[in-house]
Amino acid sequence: MSHHHSNPTLTFELPDGSVSTVTVERLLNAGYAGKNQEEVRAHIDELAELGVPAPATTPTLYPVSPYLAQQTDRVSVQHGRTSGEAEWALVIDDEGRELLTAACDHTDRQLETHGVAWSKNASPDVLARKAWLYSDVADRMDRVILSGWVGAERTPIQSAPAAALLEPSYWLDVLEQRGERRPGTVLISGTITMDGSVDQFADRWGVALEDPELGRIELEYDVVRMADPIH
Repeated sequence: MSHHHSNPTLTFELPDGSVSTVTVERLLNAGYAGKNQEEVRAHIDELAELGVPAPATTPTLYPVSPYLAQQTDRVSVQHGRTSGEAEWALVIDDEGRELLTAACDHTDRQLETHGVAWSKNASPDVLARKAWLYSDVADRMDRVILSGWVGAERTPIQSAPAAALLEPSYWLDVLEQRGERRPGTVLISGTITMDGSVDQFADRWGVALEDPELGRIELEYDVVRMADPIH
């Protein structure tokens, strides 16, 4: 085996019971990816008030370290100001099939004020263990519901049709132009509005994609504080 196979290998169960494998060669996180770009600009202004630097262009696309693509039930963090983001992930598996699954982009909100690209590299992108063929749901993304919840009580914090975000087809064109529409690519969608009345700094996060025909894909993980550093 060549040396680059230290890259993470993810496996997904498809609706027919078969298993898809992807060796992650490149992981891309979209940002500010709402379909209504006027709303996106309003969101950027809100973030600016919290000290998050505004991007030069929207939507954005941040390449992040492939090892951050993980299927895990626990995420270790350095402090109490980190939280997830409900997203979908477009995965091109080792056979070149384009899959859709649920993902949660765990983000360091403290680091985010210094630079979004940094914060994207500080915590994993957690992916679900099941996936659909994108072609099976491509024509009904407005009926696929993306949702996020927090805590043991599963308090809802995010929910919207997947079509509130730029669609996978938009990003497939971008990947095509970049020469990255090929096996080993994982692209995460950017997120939907968060309910500000719910505490996002929770010790558990979950995300689901729900389709009227194919059912539900979900993931959930504990957020675990590490010991304080010795310094």
